[in-house]
Amino acid sequence: MNKTIVLTGAGGVLCSALAMALAEQGNSVAVLDLRKEAADKVADSIIKAGGKAIGVAANVLEKDSLIVAKEIVNKAFGQVDILVNGAGGNHPLGTTSNPFLELEDLANKTEGFKTFFDLDPKGIEFTFNLNFLGTLIPTQVFATDMVGRKGCSVLNISSMNAFTPLTKIPAYSGAKAAVSNFTQWLAVHFSKVGIRVNALAPGFFLTDQNRTLLTNTDGSLTKRGQQIIDQTPMERYGKPEDLISTTLYLCDDASSFVTGIVIPIDGGFAAYSGV
Repeated sequence: MNKTIVLTGAGGVLCSALAMALAEQGNSVAVLDLRKEAADKVADSIIKAGGKAIGVAANVLEKDSLIVAKEIVNKAFGQVDILVNGAGGNHPLGTTSNPFLELEDLANKTEGFKTFFDLDPKGIEFTFNLNFLGTLIPTQVFATDMVGRKGCSVLNISSMNAFTPLTKIPAYSGAKAAVSNFTQWLAVHFSKVGIRVNALAPGFFLTDQNRTLLTNTDGSLTKRGQQIIDQTPMERYGKPEDLISTTLYLCDDASSFVTGIVIPIDGGFAAYSGV
């Protein structure tokens, strides 16, 4: 494709795989992450494999940080053609302890136990900011390079729980629903200036953030982890490479008439009623 591509949150498991795949297609890849060492590690791997990449520290919630990052990318690779908004995550303070509220929960004084009524607004605010503002602000900064040019696009990362919310995580589910809605809104808003906007909606992939929730130390599944597999017709978790082909398609000019869509990549989870 020979484009300049910026990925946020690219030091993580999923977006680092996307960065590697996009670099293999001949693109110049800017690996952005809050942790500079994580960004550099991915960029170094790309370079060792013969690709073009740089690691850049950036905070997706601080516009000034992103402006500095953009200056670094522009100096190294020129104008940005594609932005992949990969930064996101959840917070335990925005998560309930149980999937359903029972009357006896109201009397549970166990340290750390949280019902809906105990959810911390700060944890919810953090989750919404990271996922929604962490998508909006980088787009404000990097999409300025794309206006009026051909072959430019933004790819957001939503979630399958944007379609149907998961139990226990109202903040994350709501934040990802906001990302999906924003993807559609922005696709319309940018339609006259040549910028396409789409999103992936991954199902369950094992990452550094959720591994301890879904698997035990011996590699077996937790109760919630088994629930997920039981509700996934393909009976497995997603692998990072499962996101690659759709990403390449949406970033390529082959999808030049595709904008405003959110594609689930979830092994059939969202399609399955459980019966």
